[in-house]
Amino acid sequence: MILRILGGVLLLIVIAATAIAGWFYRPWSDYSPALVMAAFDPENIVDVSLGMSEYFPYRDIESPDPTPLPRELAPLSVTYSYDGETRTLDQYLEESGSLGLVVLHNGIVVHEQYLNGADETSRPTSWSVAKSFVASLIAIAVQDGHIDNLDQLAQEFAPQFQGSAFGETSLRHLLMMSTGIDFIEDYNDTDSDVGVLFRDPFVFGSDIDTALLDFERRTEAGTELDYISSASHVLSAVLRGIYDQPLHQIIEEKIWAPLGMESDAYWNQNVIGDDGIALGYCCLNARPVDYARFGQWYLQDGVWDGERLLPEGWVDMATHANAPFQEAGVTIPLRGYGLHFWFPETDRDEFFAAGIYGQYIWVDPSRNIVISRFAADPAWGAHTGETFAAFRAIAADVAGE
Repeated sequence: MILRILGGVLLLIVIAATAIAGWFYRPWSDYSPALVMAAFDPENIVDVSLGMSEYFPYRDIESPDPTPLPRELAPLSVTYSYDGETRTLDQYLEESGSLGLVVLHNGIVVHEQYLNGADETSRPTSWSVAKSFVASLIAIAVQDGHIDNLDQLAQEFAPQFQGSAFGETSLRHLLMMSTGIDFIEDYNDTDSDVGVLFRDPFVFGSDIDTALLDFERRTEAGTELDYISSASHVLSAVLRGIYDQPLHQIIEEKIWAPLGMESDAYWNQNVIGDDGIALGYCCLNARPVDYARFGQWYLQDGVWDGERLLPEGWVDMATHANAPFQEAGVTIPLRGYGLHFWFPETDRDEFFAAGIYGQYIWVDPSRNIVISRFAADPAWGAHTGETFAAFRAIAADVAGE
């Protein structure tokens, strides 16, 4: 009798273990929790950065009429001083895990370089550079007449957030990263709020919008800079509400097609198919030359092929501080924040989009320079100061200074 009971228990354990293993590895699916966990392995950082489509579900962003930028390519031989040492561009690119470097001068591609297994067809992920694209879509919605002013609340456009702290936050404060909401953004802790927001949609297929409903406000909005990815996702939900389309279709129609991007792109979402929701705070994947074209659009004040796509005054407002706590060095060392764009501590009128692990679109309007640099750099934060120095050296060299 005891043996029979033990045998039954053992059978149940085997069945349970088999079910758990099946759920974890999902041999019937292209995606699984096992792949999600593998994406967090530091050894896979290059593979993940260049191939998010292999790890997470996604939807394509088509470029219906690709229009290549003019090219007058030349090698770069750049040196610069940093921390009392003369450095070369090649040293920087190698030590910072760079994958792609594209430089535009006067709208012409003057340098294009790929490293660490990437090539001109690679579509590295953007991480938080995607936030700047989401903000630009909000600006386009203003230009289209769907948003009267940025002081309207998110819940007016995304009713799923009605009555929540995020829903009762204005578009302006979401763009400023000044929501006052108690959300922990710690990239070193996979159990922090941002870690859970990234992991759970892929592992459990959870609804990203619903996951944000219970967060509470800890201080008044518009009083401090508190960078949280959830703010960008709420803005992406606002866009979905306005246009009644998924995010990948909105960006295809409003940015990819009008700018004539050279290649198709894609945006990762929580589950496969039409029911998926794009992660509105990251995970746009595109060629570095198309990221550079986005920067050129901003250098041209939101005008492309003679058509104004962004409201007049938007670029200036988005790329400068809108409150004292956003000024460079006040809240975050070396840089300040506008409306989903960064700017460095400098007397020059430079600004940039940035993402974890070293993703950058750097714009220097006075020199007519755009630099698109994408990387898989675990030490990206420590390299921030040198990155600025390297970009300035590139810009000065290309501009003939």
